[in-house]
Amino acid sequence: MSCVNRGSGRETKGGRPLKRIGLFPIFVLLFYGILYAAAPNTALIALRASVKISVTIGVPLALVFAVMFFLNLLVSPPQIAGLFGKGAGGKGMLLSIAAGIISMGPIFAWYPLMKKMREEGAGEGPIAVFLYNRAVKPFILPVMIAYFGWAYVVIVTVLTILGSLALGYSMTIISRD
Repeated sequence: MSCVNRGSGRETKGGRPLKRIGLFPIFVLLFYGILYAAAPNTALIALRASVKISVTIGVPLALVFAVMFFLNLLVSPPQIAGLFGKGAGGKGMLLSIAAGIISMGPIFAWYPLMKKMREEGAGEGPIAVFLYNRAVKPFILPVMIAYFGWAYVVIVTVLTILGSLALGYSMTIISRD
């Protein structure tokens, strides 16, 4: 994919001029400056909340980027395609289930890694299975058992996993060329 450079600045990988990317932080700082001039206390409260959210989001994102970095060092694209590829079948789905269950952090932090895996040849089905199984968390199961009982938790967990497989296979069928 090639983009025509219409400005004098360099372009990023996606084709956006670097100048344009810098506009958002500039507008945010300008907005905080105006807000601070009008209502300093409110601006400081908003700034503290923004920093808290940035740290909350930044830590999981940094963890995912570290995982992506080490995966790029240790695992080659053909290996990823083999494990999660369009032809991986049941083995890829089972691996996606396990990876989804043991993954940590907010789901949006995993989107860049899933996008990268998709670009490297992972199928839509295993990615959907991974994302769906993020709902099953082993460390939450004891709390769920305390509130709802064993039978309920086992049924919900099994149905979630089976539902993820149904979704994964549906995505595989729908996304075929």
